[in-house]
Amino acid sequence: MRHLPTILSHEIRMLLVNPATYIAAVLFLSIMGFSFTFQIETYTRAAQESTPAIDFFLLFWLPVFFMVPLLTMKSISEERRLGTLETLLTSPVSTLEVVLGKFGAAYLLYISLWACTGSYFYILAKFSGDTRFLESGPLIGGYLFVATSGLLFIAIGIFASSLARNQAIAGIVAFALLFLLLLGPKAALESEFIRREGLESIRNILLQLQVFTHLDDFTLGIIDTRQVLFYLSGTTLALLFSILGIEAKLLAS
Repeated sequence: MRHLPTILSHEIRMLLVNPATYIAAVLFLSIMGFSFTFQIETYTRAAQESTPAIDFFLLFWLPVFFMVPLLTMKSISEERRLGTLETLLTSPVSTLEVVLGKFGAAYLLYISLWACTGSYFYILAKFSGDTRFLESGPLIGGYLFVATSGLLFIAIGIFASSLARNQAIAGIVAFALLFLLLLGPKAALESEFIRREGLESIRNILLQLQVFTHLDDFTLGIIDTRQVLFYLSGTTLALLFSILGIEAKLLAS
């Protein structure tokens, strides 16, 4: 793993010169900024039951669907298309180091963009003179959820990129997998089939896989180790499949 820092720094530089990175950043900050403004306007018209922080993090899925594919779709697929992946792996670096380097760079950028949204709450509290807008519980829980779930989201994007040579296809696959992860369990629970007798264990599993329920728990200050384990194990599996997929394609070529 001694080459990992070098690969990580190289991948960060590559992301910073990639136009897709800035497209993702502008879209993310614009969408979240306008959403935050709209939420605050709603609070000025009438009292709301939830806090601005809770309502803000409810929209986490918006940047996940477009930002994660944009940040990850080029990571491995472009290397394969240009034929540089094979050259890279013939040097004294392992597939694990390459995958972790690309994953780490995309994750750091993902977290950095989310960290920028913290200024929204600071500006709001500064100009409103009301520190209640900076409630520590929902804010800390929300950002912890973003950091924890982001591991799995970025890992899925890296896995999708390892499956295709075309980065557009990799982006579409990443979007489909993320859509399935976020909305699949909820849709399955609402189906008639899953309500049949004898499927209680499957229903319980689907209930544990609901990402929006995890968000609710985090913002309420409930850190369930089962949920954390779900994201960590899912991240590990996605990265492992990425490594195996790359090595299998190299052997086949």
